Amino acid sequence: MNSRAYSLALVGAGLMTLIGLSAVAESKEYLKGNRPQERGYSEAVITQGGRIVWLAGQTATVDDNGKSLASDLDGQVRQLFKNMDRTLQKAGGKLSDMVQMTVFITDVRYGDRLTQIRREVFGDNFPGSALITITALAVPDAKIEIQGYAVIGGN
Repeated sequence: MNSRAYSLALVGAGLMTLIGLSAVAESKEYLKGNRPQERGYSEAVITQGGRIVWLAGQTATVDDNGKSLASDLDGQVRQLFKNMDRTLQKAGGKLSDMVQMTVFITDVRYGDRLTQIRREVFGDNFPGSALITITALAVPDAKIEIQGYAVIGGN
């Protein structure tokens, strides 16, 4: 590790300590409210400890068989959650370890359908979330992109 990477790692460790994150997760608590639950997110997710996984923004414009999902919002959302779950499994976790996500959609009308699918995927324990409508994504056929954080541990 070069000195810059080491310095960044120390800063990250310091920030994690500052906000109360340590090496082993012991619990996860969801702060729920009526409006957030209706919209498929939690007001906050409280964790204690655990390994933090920072998920890069991801899109899904093809399914596992290489079929285009260009005009299929539902397909993109479901494939995106499937891909994120695979990524988290590689890190030793699962999709339900997500504690925060930022969702970018290209049409405000997609919000309600996203909420329905997120409810199917996460049940009642939603990650915290922000939903941002934008004009386009870097991948032209993408209708949605999600980035987020997961805490993996003894939950």
